[in-house]
Amino acid sequence: MIFQKNKPLKGELTIPGDKSISHRAVMFGSLADGCTEVTNFLQGADCLSTISCFRAMGIQIEGPEAGHDTIRVYGKGLHGLRKPDSILDVGNSGTTMRLMSGILTGQSFDTTVTGDASIQSRPMNRIITPLSMMKADIKSIPGNGCAPLTISSIHKPLSAIHYDSPVASAQVKSSILLAGLYADDKTSVSEPYLSRNHSELMLQSFGAKITSEGSTATIEPDPNLYGQKVVVPGDISSAAYFIAGALMIPGSEVYIKNVGINPTRDGMLRVCEAMGASIEKHNIHEASGELCCDLLVKYSSLHGTTIEGEIIPAMIDEIPMVAVLACFAEGTTVIKDAKELKVKESNRLDAMVENLSKMGADIIGTEDGMIIHGGKPLHGAVIDSRLDHRLAMSFAIAGLAADGQTEIQRAECVTISYPKFYEDLDSLMK
Repeated sequence: MIFQKNKPLKGELTIPGDKSISHRAVMFGSLADGCTEVTNFLQGADCLSTISCFRAMGIQIEGPEAGHDTIRVYGKGLHGLRKPDSILDVGNSGTTMRLMSGILTGQSFDTTVTGDASIQSRPMNRIITPLSMMKADIKSIPGNGCAPLTISSIHKPLSAIHYDSPVASAQVKSSILLAGLYADDKTSVSEPYLSRNHSELMLQSFGAKITSEGSTATIEPDPNLYGQKVVVPGDISSAAYFIAGALMIPGSEVYIKNVGINPTRDGMLRVCEAMGASIEKHNIHEASGELCCDLLVKYSSLHGTTIEGEIIPAMIDEIPMVAVLACFAEGTTVIKDAKELKVKESNRLDAMVENLSKMGADIIGTEDGMIIHGGKPLHGAVIDSRLDHRLAMSFAIAGLAADGQTEIQRAECVTISYPKFYEDLDSLMK
């Protein structure tokens, strides 16, 4: 894909459903009794991988279809999954791999789970360790703490634990809580900072007995879960690119409808406001227990800021876009405590420093983040997406604000989370 400096972004947009919530609706609906109807389901490749895996375990799932983003999941209860006929393949989806592994540890059958080359290089010891503490039989086949994983039945309840997680990760937390559904007592997870809490909110709505206090979540075993109607809010991680584009490109004004603003996910909005952004929230409401609103975003003169600590988990997927945004802010932006970005679909810290440097940014990589001296014009460059959807979308926006031409290689990877990204972006450029 080729991008060049653009006139202002103008218009109104409704972004696709939240990826994290779409995944969970399929999984929890499969473990519930009765039908779960999910509207505004994200038809990205990752969420379709979750559907494929649960269909392989005997769950009937209707939809999605072209032009229709509603699915129906006909759950069979906590113990209703059946042994798949072949290896479960999660594609590029770390959420599917880690959350589903927690569920599989409590089943009465053996499974093998794998994914693409990226998944097979991402760290799985972060779930293998706590699940093994629960007496689950889960192993890395290559022995390096990565997928493929084998998960074997133990024919008895898992052992309840209290786990102090070294990372603030919703995937780790959720994997343990889902295994806790099959444990012999209450299972709890404490994090250094509170990560996104979609699992806790949705499990509670399905009937699980789950409580949260500070950064600790606790779940009771063997609940009766019942199918629900789930309305998925728009994904703030997808909205991030249009928010940043409107703030960076002079004269822009974009109205983004139905964005999820769960307080464990709204870190980018808080950072943008700290940088002097003009972002107005309209029509604040709740959808299936998740806070949502419309956002009116206008071009703004931004200044640098420091991003660190507990806000990082609330914007972990948006940091690549914020790094681009910081290049257009006067002064210095410092990003710390973001080491987690090294183990995403790519090493996003190194990739952002390398590619923004190609575009002329004054940027220095650090062990856990980066330092960006903003306010200097960027120029076009050839960018390798590394098959990372967040990098491709971030540099598409960077290309619209940079001088000259920016070429993004392997740009089709956006289908992982936002199949219509380029189409929606084009609608704002006319």
